[in-house]
Amino acid sequence: MADPLIVTLLLEPGAQERFDRLRAEHFPRERNHLTAHVTLFHALPGEHEDAVTADLAAAAGRPPFDVAVTGLRLLGRGVAYTLESAELAALRSGLAAVWGPWLTRQDQQRHAPHVTVQNKVEPAVARALRDRLAAEFVPGTVGATGLGLWRYLGGPWEPVAGFPFG
Repeated sequence: MADPLIVTLLLEPGAQERFDRLRAEHFPRERNHLTAHVTLFHALPGEHEDAVTADLAAAAGRPPFDVAVTGLRLLGRGVAYTLESAELAALRSGLAAVWGPWLTRQDQQRHAPHVTVQNKVEPAVARALRDRLAAEFVPGTVGATGLGLWRYLGGPWEPVAGFPFG
């Protein structure tokens, strides 16, 4: 059986760098195998890579769009920035409809886009970071520039392909 596939939203370089810095600063080093990311689908069947690739290429044939960064969310043992975008919701819904038979229970749930900058820490540590980041938080937008396809390797991810919008 082929390794599962992950689909992410790609962000403009400045936003990606900012989220990467926060993740590098606050995520436990020994568990931080990834850059900051916005997961759209957590585990598509790897044996359908050709179909997933074709669907992502078709979905990327749209203009880039902005995503609102609306606040912070406590994840219990971590912290994430919350995101909102009607364009993103529609894009993900369209792909979910096509991939319905392949979706795991997690990917069938309501999608709440976010960027995790801390996880796998004690709840008190997470609350303290959320409070500190919330005190200086200013809502804004980041540019969504495309879709990323990754192979899940039991911890680390291997890049498969990127699909720029436009």
